[in-house]
Amino acid sequence: MSGLGRSGRRERITAAFDEFRDACAAALGAASRLRADAVRAHAVTMFELWLRRDGIEAAQADPALAPAFGSRVLAAAVERAESDRRKAFDPWLEHGPRRLADIMAEAATGPAGQEPREWLGAVGKYEGVHDPYPRLWRIGSGRLDVGEAFPVGIPLLDESHLRIDSTHETRGAAEALVEQVLLRVLSTFRPGMVNVHVWDVGQFTGALPGLYPLTRTGLLTVHDPGRLGELLDELSDRIRKVHSRVLVGGYPSLRAHAQHEGKRSEPWVVAVLAGNRQSLSDEHHRQLQRVARSGLACGIQLVLLDVPMTVGAPVESVRFTPDGVRCSMTGPNVAVTPDPPLPRGEVTAACTEIVRAHEEWRAQVSTFADLLPLTRDYRTSSAAGVYAPIGFADGMPVEIALDDGSPHALIGGPSGSGKTNLLLAMIGSMAARYDPDELEFYLLDFKEGVSFAQFAPGRADGTWLPHARLIGININTDREFGLALLQFLAEEMRRRADAAKRHEVTKLEELRRADPDGRWPRIVAVIDEFQYLFAERDQLTKQATALLEDVARRGRSQGIHLVLASQDVSGIEAFWGRPAIFEQFVLRIALPRARRVLANLNDAALSLPRWHAIVNHESGMKHGNEIARIPDASARTEIDEVQHETHAYFAPGRAMPRLFNGSRAPWVGDLLDVLGREGGPRALLGQVIDVEGSAAAVRLPDTPGRNVAVLASDGNEAMRVMGAAAQSLVATAPPNASFVVASLVDNGDVVLDRLGDRADPVGLDEIRDRVELLAKEVAARAAGNDRPPLYVLLLGADAADPLLERPGTEALRSVLRFGPEVGVHVIGWWRSAARLRSLLSMSASPDDVGAWIALDVQGSELTPLAPGMGLTWAPRPGRGLFFDRAQHSRPEVVLVPEVTR
Repeated sequence: MSGLGRSGRRERITAAFDEFRDACAAALGAASRLRADAVRAHAVTMFELWLRRDGIEAAQADPALAPAFGSRVLAAAVERAESDRRKAFDPWLEHGPRRLADIMAEAATGPAGQEPREWLGAVGKYEGVHDPYPRLWRIGSGRLDVGEAFPVGIPLLDESHLRIDSTHETRGAAEALVEQVLLRVLSTFRPGMVNVHVWDVGQFTGALPGLYPLTRTGLLTVHDPGRLGELLDELSDRIRKVHSRVLVGGYPSLRAHAQHEGKRSEPWVVAVLAGNRQSLSDEHHRQLQRVARSGLACGIQLVLLDVPMTVGAPVESVRFTPDGVRCSMTGPNVAVTPDPPLPRGEVTAACTEIVRAHEEWRAQVSTFADLLPLTRDYRTSSAAGVYAPIGFADGMPVEIALDDGSPHALIGGPSGSGKTNLLLAMIGSMAARYDPDELEFYLLDFKEGVSFAQFAPGRADGTWLPHARLIGININTDREFGLALLQFLAEEMRRRADAAKRHEVTKLEELRRADPDGRWPRIVAVIDEFQYLFAERDQLTKQATALLEDVARRGRSQGIHLVLASQDVSGIEAFWGRPAIFEQFVLRIALPRARRVLANLNDAALSLPRWHAIVNHESGMKHGNEIARIPDASARTEIDEVQHETHAYFAPGRAMPRLFNGSRAPWVGDLLDVLGREGGPRALLGQVIDVEGSAAAVRLPDTPGRNVAVLASDGNEAMRVMGAAAQSLVATAPPNASFVVASLVDNGDVVLDRLGDRADPVGLDEIRDRVELLAKEVAARAAGNDRPPLYVLLLGADAADPLLERPGTEALRSVLRFGPEVGVHVIGWWRSAARLRSLLSMSASPDDVGAWIALDVQGSELTPLAPGMGLTWAPRPGRGLFFDRAQHSRPEVVLVPEVTR
């Protein structure tokens, strides 16, 4: 380079720099091209990922991505995505849409899946039990990017809740979808089977105005925007009611209960909550979650429109988004096109037709047979309580519950209001559902009622209701029988409580689990015209009031339930100042014009039409009113069907119910069967007024005072008692017993016929000598002679007074005082209590007659024979006041037996 001049060197440097610059430019151009290629490749890859993730149609609908479909650079990616999708869906597209359409055709029958023109305006017929009602409800059609469209449906009734999310722009379309689904449901089922509730946070008039004609008959209820809590409370109360009254038999759901019963006991409830995409308050959110969790089993379905919440229960969703509509039933790859909104005029017309049909249905008269389960297997358990429908509301059965929550029932209605018919409907409905080992009836009808007599065997019909253990009819003035029932229930209550203590449990439901081999049926005691039990201000009323309060208060835990019916409960003086008694009667049933049965401010019964009743499980408070139409159960053919069927099913091997008929005297032969032959000599005087129908008899052992007096001015009833005593002594005394019969004012045939050849009759002219001989025999026996039983039957003993004179009278006093302990007993009839008292003086005393029965004798006349007892006895035909110092603390009323037929 040294040979080069300055200019040569510059040229060479410049050339080298140009060469270097050219080389750098080439290198930078290559790098730029490589970077552009990398950016382009990344964009194509991301675009293809978007296509595969969101779908080609979604990408085309995206304003940011739509221009990309015109790029030749991205065309290959689109082609690859479309090709891969076709390859993935090709096998399904061949048969899938058709199979989905077939599934919808099978699961969405009738209006649930048909085009609106085929059902809109028609009235549904499904009852929701026997016919396989729809499981899916059409909302529109779905389609993949390729292939044919197919119908889309969602489950609802008993299956799932529905959540719909919309935007401000799509809210109208979402409401139209809800309206169409509801109309499909309402047009499928018989009017009244589905009730709709609507709450809209933003409108006082509520959403879905096209459905408003349904409010006329209560098929639609629109709730105030500010009272969501009241709606949720109502739904919660319904859930509690269904669980406590319907599902207590072990049924998992209303659907299962309906399948068992053959009819649905409660309508479905669809609650539509229309929100504004804002969260509910914490309290409402928690309450709504509880309803959602428990509602489906109880027939409650939620439709949540723009109500954001999490639901711990089956729920399907429909989302209206700017990209289209998606449904949880079809997934994100299926675009759903909702069916077009129904024409408003046709919606209103269809609802009007449904209302018309509903009114016609409500006007139809349901029969007693409609109350009965179609399948009668008697497997319903009464462990938790007794539940049975007694009437209908809007064609649906209205059920009553006797359980721990509503242990007792109070029924009121004036004469002619249908009280007896209601009781028969209740008894028949319960008997058709429960085994007699699950439920027992104790039935009493005061006054001259005979309605319950049909449940006992009769001459024309020998069948009887196996559930009935006691039937009391024509009780009239026999208040003692009502007291006896309460005493029996109190004793049974104590027996059950003792058993519960042994098993360390507190109530019947727990006892039945702890003692599965025991027999612990629920007891339902029905007392019609019960106010007559408390009609007098006497000791019996005091006892009955105390027992009623005890059974009403403690019976609930032991499965003992009272059903008290009356024309008027306001005048029962015994209950004044004792409100705790009626507080236990949570179930109140008021018939037309009934007063004082419901709460004080609840006068709904005053305007009731005939054959209707207010059924109230809330102690008569107005919010618990449910109006039911009571079918005619008084027709013997229908109630007899229940009795004949249950009798054939359960009667073999079971005892007949005990029948107490206050207008019929007990037969001496039946009483002797009850009395039995064993147990020593006994004088039968009548029948005890108790649940068992015990025999009123006096034991005659060889002890002082074991004589019997019959006090009556009327010889007819007196001779019936004397004849029964004679017949029973012949049956129970040893064979070596002898009988002396002194007929002083009567021919004595009734007594003599019963003694037969064992009688030793004595006439008037022989009476003094025979009494003196008896006194000598008593003395001889006391001195050690043999003591075979000797019974002296005096018929009209006071008639012998002038014949006996003083020596004979003293001899009779000696026999009365000293005879019983040596085997000589007097059974005598005196026509006056005063004459007997006169005899029992001087050398005798009232203690010498240890037992007596007074017939047509006033209580005041008996004071010398029962000092200090303050007897208020007033004679009643066919009744006697019986007292035996050996077994009674106070006299008791007995029935005079019949000895001849």
